[in-house]
Amino acid sequence: QLQLVESGGGLVQPGGSLRLSCAPSGFTLRFATIGWFRQAPGKEREGVSCISSDGRTLYADSVKGRFTISRDVTKDTVFLQMNSLKPEDTAGYYCAAVARLFSPCVLSDQGRYDKWGQGTQVTVSS
Repeated sequence: QLQLVESGGGLVQPGGSLRLSCAPSGFTLRFATIGWFRQAPGKEREGVSCISSDGRTLYADSVKGRFTISRDVTKDTVFLQMNSLKPEDTAGYYCAAVARLFSPCVLSDQGRYDKWGQGTQVTVSS
């Protein structure tokens, strides 16, 4: 079964850090564009960051300078390093992959993403 598995969420105080991981099961992420999305209660799901197969990245304005997306080819995993976390970052975080290889990194069109993980919860609270 082809699926994505997220991990690394948890409870952290404001100003703290977390690193989320997105790993595949049954396929490889090596040539795929991967995006991270989040959804807070009562809000629409929004794009956070994405990385294309050639390493190009894109960030939402709300996380620029605080979050970093990266890809570890040897582990076939995509990471989202989140620093200086704020209460408004509290949400379920989901990674997603575009099935079409070598696709551009786009956050505005979630329909491009074909495979989605189950999500991991991030809660920022004192």
